[in-house]
Amino acid sequence: QVQLVESGGGSVQAGGSLTLSCAASGASYSRIYMAWFRQAPGKEREEVATLCRNGGAPYVVDSVKGRFTISQDNAKSTLYLRMNSLKPEDTAMYYCAAAGVCYSGSPFRYWGQGTQVTVSP
Repeated sequence: QVQLVESGGGSVQAGGSLTLSCAASGASYSRIYMAWFRQAPGKEREEVATLCRNGGAPYVVDSVKGRFTISQDNAKSTLYLRMNSLKPEDTAMYYCAAAGVCYSGSPFRYWGQGTQVTVSP
């Protein structure tokens, strides 16, 4: 079993920055592939960034490329999402997710409860 707990969300003005954290615990082999998703009201859930804990280049979706950075601290079993130059369209609930295999399209079995990010104009 894997537990994921997000933190770091909040309200900022456009152009501001936030860093989201996802504290992970439980079977490490079940959280090899980590990701951040977001879902805005009335919109579908969107994969924002992914990272394979075994190595390989992180992935970020084009809409946040150059502004968001996904990283990890293996010693702390924590995943981060650094968000710079935030825009109102980044407003959403952000979720951390984990899977046991690193490949694009891998189904994420474990999810956190989410942390809200609100960006005002």
